[in-house]
Amino acid sequence: MTYQQTIQHVRTELITTFKQLDVLFDLEQDIRQVRPAPDEWCIDEILEHITLTNHFLMITLDNSRQKVLKRAKIQPIPNGESDLDAITVISDPNAFAWIRPEHMEPTHEKPMSEVRQIMTEQRDQCLAILEDVKSDEGALHTVRMSVQDLGSINGSIFRYSTPNATSSKLSGSLNPSYSV
Repeated sequence: MTYQQTIQHVRTELITTFKQLDVLFDLEQDIRQVRPAPDEWCIDEILEHITLTNHFLMITLDNSRQKVLKRAKIQPIPNGESDLDAITVISDPNAFAWIRPEHMEPTHEKPMSEVRQIMTEQRDQCLAILEDVKSDEGALHTVRMSVQDLGSINGSIFRYSTPNATSSKLSGSLNPSYSV
């Protein structure tokens, strides 16, 4: 897939995924508070966790954006294609064991209207970053991933910026089976 096709694909996935998540905010509060099992999070907790996780991912993406835009001024963008299939494994919530850091656990301190606003702002920030690298500047960045021994992945970190890994936990008939 060309870098341009990848950027368009990621843009479409971002919009679709955030739309799917946004619908969950419109569910009745008592539905959003249901825990599928005592040791699993409710929808509100998952939504807050997504914003907390995105917060740190956005820091990484923004730092990477700044680096590649600087590099693009002094070095040519390499020809090539991206391989999204190489990272598909990380979108499977059962692909690897991961204990999230405490700072990514839901705090229940913010009203859900604020969590929704934060998520909307994060979507907009992701889309703005993609717009900034629309000329394939992201190909000037290498990502090191320890997940599933992926190692160094040359190319755009920006093509990996969808929240699908977390939102896939909400797939199906609104059955957010997310173990804590």
